[in-house]
Amino acid sequence: MEGASTLQSARGCGWLQGCNIALWTAEEGLALHCAREALGAPAARPSQRPPTLRLDLLTKVMLEACCMVFLLLFCYQVASAEIHREGHYVAAVYEHRPILSPNPATLTDRRSALELMSRNLYIYEEQVIAAAKQGAQIIVFPEDGIHGFNFTRETIYPYLEFVPCPQSVKWNPCREPHLFSDTEVLQRLSCMALRSKMFLVANMGAKQPCEYNDPLCPPDGRYHFNTDVVFNANGTLVARYRKQNLYFEYAFNTPPEVDHALFDTPFAGKFGMFTCFDILFYEPAVSLIKKYNVKQVVYPTAWMNQLPLLSAVEFQQAFATAFNINVLAANIHHPTLGMTGSGIYTPLKSFIYHDMESRDGKLIVAEISVMPPEYEPHLESNAGPGKGIEYPHNNFASLPIDDQVCNKEQKAHCWVAEKEDKEVPLIFYREMMYDNFTLVPLWGTKGELQVCANTLCCYLSYQRPTISDELYALGVFDGLHTVHGTYYVQVCALVKCGGLSYSTCGQEVTDATALIDFQLGGNFSTSYIFPLLLMSGMKLDFTDHLGWKNNYYFMSKSGPSSGLVTAALYGRWYERD
Repeated sequence: MEGASTLQSARGCGWLQGCNIALWTAEEGLALHCAREALGAPAARPSQRPPTLRLDLLTKVMLEACCMVFLLLFCYQVASAEIHREGHYVAAVYEHRPILSPNPATLTDRRSALELMSRNLYIYEEQVIAAAKQGAQIIVFPEDGIHGFNFTRETIYPYLEFVPCPQSVKWNPCREPHLFSDTEVLQRLSCMALRSKMFLVANMGAKQPCEYNDPLCPPDGRYHFNTDVVFNANGTLVARYRKQNLYFEYAFNTPPEVDHALFDTPFAGKFGMFTCFDILFYEPAVSLIKKYNVKQVVYPTAWMNQLPLLSAVEFQQAFATAFNINVLAANIHHPTLGMTGSGIYTPLKSFIYHDMESRDGKLIVAEISVMPPEYEPHLESNAGPGKGIEYPHNNFASLPIDDQVCNKEQKAHCWVAEKEDKEVPLIFYREMMYDNFTLVPLWGTKGELQVCANTLCCYLSYQRPTISDELYALGVFDGLHTVHGTYYVQVCALVKCGGLSYSTCGQEVTDATALIDFQLGGNFSTSYIFPLLLMSGMKLDFTDHLGWKNNYYFMSKSGPSSGLVTAALYGRWYERD
């Protein structure tokens, strides 16, 4: 479709070039001259020009300029009509490899800070131009992409700018650059949006003075906020979001009140916005979506991948699927720190980028539907968490939780030696994602398994054509996660282990060959459940069925596209954080 649009747009512009002759008939000699130039033909020699031509040079230049403006406007309208289908919009996200300060813990001056940020902004400008050529109507850049990271509170200050509240002040930084001081970055971003005629979302550091009678005001008299900004296609600042859930960001403050950031667009209606670690918490991510019925989300992030359950593309897709929304996610590209994974996600389709080898950034442009397709679960939807327990299958294995072979109290990382009798599943314990999971291995080409922890029981029915030289396990965790953040999770996970020993289960794995059909479910106590389905090579797949059945939440998949790395139901019990 894109190629056809470009071709038809070119034809439209070519037709207008031919019509340029008519625009100049009032001055027949100049008309011939303009038409020949527009068509690429050499201009007539002076001796050939009609003696009736009496326009001075200035008039000629003005007429030629008008001709060109009319031509460009027409071409833009033709291209826009072809590329932007009704009910769809073209989105762009850029995974940016930032140019970083070599010494973020050392204080520098404003001029040096601007020089560093300008180098990143120059890359942004290149990507905006590239996205505009592909018809993008909105572009999203990542968290920390302009100034970098690992600053202290003192050393971040030269990189900060004053970002006014768009609800209080209507401001176009590109057209009104002197309205506020220390806004050079905002001006550059605003001009990018204005020149490209697209919405632009970026992340930056912001400063805001506060009064000493403010009980939350820091001792130095100012707040520092990790801030997302949005400019409309005219370059006007239309939205600001201050990050709520900071992830070891000691240079920044948590805002005194939770921001619910929204902005309207002419092509897709209302958008919501939050940043990175926010995606794991009720405020503001979930409350924003529920309270305002948000269907489009922009999501700048600087996400460090953590397999098997929290890689960037894996969880971003799960979030889009769980809430039946579109997510435009832009991540930092820094493979050394495990940062990669961006995409444009709908509940049933994704356009992603994940590359741990490349040193370059990546622009993703895709056309998606304004209204995400409703996911049809094909399962009973009248059930939910907290109902009475009913076993979905009568022939699930009954497993002793207090397994005597491996004592969880004595050993944090332990495994069970393989027994000759494979019909009796073995329970073992392993740390995964810094949590103590209870697991049971998969045997044979098919089977049904159950494993429980606290109030959560997980069930798996599986079938595979052959037994590959790979070890898989079904794991469960129901408890408070306390490393790198504190939050309560309930997880049922089918994972490929790193090797053939039980001690490798929970390790980071990216490749697999086993084609497994499965149904995975659990009696979750929360309704906020994110379906993860990660395949070999960090590719994503989509479930066949998803939803509640007999008071259990289930996902199922038949005929997977490639080897299975992780299939999991990741539940967040927000009330118990």
